[in-house]
This record gives sequence, C-alpha cells and structure tokens, in this order.
Amino acid sequence: MKAKEIQELIDFISKSGLDEVNIETEEFKIKVKKNTEVKQKKVEASPSTAAAPAASVPAAEENGATPATAEPAAPETKGNGYLEIKSPMIGTFYRSANPDSEPFVSVGDKISVGQTVCIVEAMKLFNEIESEIAGTIIKVLVDNSSPVEYDQPLFLIDPA
Repeated sequence: MKAKEIQELIDFISKSGLDEVNIETEEFKIKVKKNTEVKQKKVEASPSTAAAPAASVPAAEENGATPATAEPAAPETKGNGYLEIKSPMIGTFYRSANPDSEPFVSVGDKISVGQTVCIVEAMKLFNEIESEIAGTIIKVLVDNSSPVEYDQPLFLIDPA
C-alpha cells in the first residue's frame, strides 16, 4: 500500500465517524484509531424552544424509531439548563427497534443512565444509543428514519 493510499484511507475513516479500523492482508497490517476525547460546548436555546410545552410536539416526533447500540456522545448543556444527547456516529436514526414497536422514549418520559433511547444504523449494524444522563425528555430533535451526523443532537433532556 502506498503512502497516498494510506492517507486517503485515514481521511475516509476520519469522515466516516468510525473510531477505529483494523485492516490486515498478507502483505501488511494497519490499525487506525481516532482520538475520541469528549468535548462539550454551550449553546443558547431560542425562547420558543424553551417555552414549548411537551403536548405541542409534532406528530413526526411521536412516530416510532429504534435507537442504536453504541457509545453515546456526552450530553451537552444548553443555556436554559437542558442537556443534549448526541449521536456518537454517522448513520440513520430510529426511535424504535422495528416499525411496529413503540419508541424507546417519548417526550415527557423519565430516563435513567444506561437506558436505551434510540438506534443508529451504520453500515447495516444497529447500534443502541444509551443515555449518559438521567432526566426527562423535553424534545426529540430528529425525525425517525432520518440520516444523522456525528455529534448531532438527538434529544433535549431536562436533568432536573
């Protein structure tokens, strides 16, 4: 494998959302691991988001989708005291395990640390996303079966 091919592979992996890749052939063995430090930043919420009651959640947010099984991204504190659960990877967001199942969580539900909140499908693997915080679901920020990016907020949580 040439140096240019290795650099292209590293660039592809860094954009894919994968944290680690191992490739082994008869000629060579390569292991690429991304530094996965957790970063937090403060974001101010608009007054309309903070004042929206749970009963006014759009119907799309109430449709089922299945969560992914993977390391969840660290929660991010919002200016109004709410925290975000973020996607730890690129993939497709599902609120339930299958289309006929109830969503893992809905607006108004109390969640605990380690509870599965959604699924993110990446490369035909269904990864359950678990909450790293306890609190109440204030808003589901992504529609079911929608593509999500790495570190994209999925849920807004009130830790109180």
